[in-house]
Amino acid sequence: MSAVTRAAAPAGTAGQADHAKRAARRVHSRTRRSPLASVAIHATLIAASFIAVFPIAWVALTSLKTGNGQWAHPGDFSNLNFGNYSKVLNDTDFLTWFGNSILVSVLTMVLAVFVAATCGYAVSRMRFPGYRATMWMLLIVQMFPIAVLIVPLYNLMSKLHLVNSYAGLVLVYLTTAVPYCAWMLKGYFDTIPIEIDEAGKVDGLTPFGTFWRLVLPLARPGLAVVAFYSFLTAWAEVAFANTFMQGSDKYTLAVGLRTFVSQYKGEWGLMTASSVLIAIPAAVMFLLVQRNLVAGLTSGSAKG
Repeated sequence: MSAVTRAAAPAGTAGQADHAKRAARRVHSRTRRSPLASVAIHATLIAASFIAVFPIAWVALTSLKTGNGQWAHPGDFSNLNFGNYSKVLNDTDFLTWFGNSILVSVLTMVLAVFVAATCGYAVSRMRFPGYRATMWMLLIVQMFPIAVLIVPLYNLMSKLHLVNSYAGLVLVYLTTAVPYCAWMLKGYFDTIPIEIDEAGKVDGLTPFGTFWRLVLPLARPGLAVVAFYSFLTAWAEVAFANTFMQGSDKYTLAVGLRTFVSQYKGEWGLMTASSVLIAIPAAVMFLLVQRNLVAGLTSGSAKG
């Protein structure tokens, strides 16, 4: 009987090996691409990369051309210099606009992160009178385009004497950034186990202490996304800043750029040079949060 068992064992092992080889061949055949498919995929990726990079390259190249009408000749690489950058930094109010934009954007980012985080945590963890109304309000206010909100917000800021002030512009930006950020953080807080809050209560922490010391450190990816979004909301916005900031000393970068274009002439070299300089802080902000950006965008999409 033992001899039969010993004889059957190698046969069974060989059968399992053949089955494994056949399974491996099936998997390889499903994952293997034909040469034509590989060429099509790479061609599509190259075309998409070209479409994405071409406008940026055009702006950067135009910013290095100082001759009249040179911006209309993208193939001309002669006489490239940094004259436009020197003129923007030395002969215009660019640095003033830059400081105004930094001030407004940083204030908007800090306040938006704090307000959205506290609101998102409250909506995620607590059930209070008006809970559903708060959820609907956060959702509905995002439905209105900026053009519809300019007039009522201007009337409100005018009555509060906040027109042409940094505080008024920051408040206006918060009306745009906070609802979206609160919804995003609410979804992220939903993925954090409720047991962490219960552990904080056992240790004697107040609800705010639990939120501040236990939950916020775990929500760092979500906070990074909210900080990036709220910063860009204020940094690149034009319509509100153009309406509420009426003094040239209060212009932000987006509003200051319009001074390079008049009814009869456009300083395209100065505009493109300013555009490149404006993109630098946004790129730095992206580099600071990129490690948490994808995790923060995807973690709140579904409750774990």
